[in-house]
Amino acid sequence: AAGGGGAAAAPASAADGNTLTLSVALSDSDVKSVVIELKPEWAPIGVERFKSLVREGFYDDARFFRVVPGFICQFGLAGDPALNAKYRNARIADDPVRELNSRGTLVFATSGPNTRTSQMFINYKDNLFLDKQGFAPIGEVVQGFDVAQAVYSGYGEAPSQPRIQKEGNAYLKEAFPKLSYIKAASLS
Repeated sequence: AAGGGGAAAAPASAADGNTLTLSVALSDSDVKSVVIELKPEWAPIGVERFKSLVREGFYDDARFFRVVPGFICQFGLAGDPALNAKYRNARIADDPVRELNSRGTLVFATSGPNTRTSQMFINYKDNLFLDKQGFAPIGEVVQGFDVAQAVYSGYGEAPSQPRIQKEGNAYLKEAFPKLSYIKAASLS
């Protein structure tokens, strides 16, 4: 491919691939796939962190805890409080914004410059105002965008992020039992 920088000489293993499949449980009995193509050329630092978290199993059983119809769905606090503690302050540097925050892009959530950790969101529409705020997309949904849009939104922004950090899924399953979640995240 034109412009395809230094390709690795060694064959890549499946876990090094840039195709992410999220098995999303819209409910306990309704599981569908969202396929996202990660783009290291857009945001190499972000893609590397995200792939590392996927390989560690960080997103398995993670809830979509913030869902704002017409804006975004957010995930990336682990069901396991120990994993949240490990990454809570493990911030990575920002990537320059090379791609628009268009409909279907996957992006790290931040609380300011150089504060990316593990939280991600999928843009439900073109949210181009986020470009100037430093939100650098790391990939895009190539299949199952309808599934991403169908995650349970009835709780809006009610789940408490500090409680999710501390208590994980024990809190969410009790207080917000209808939340959709990622059964498994895998790379190929």
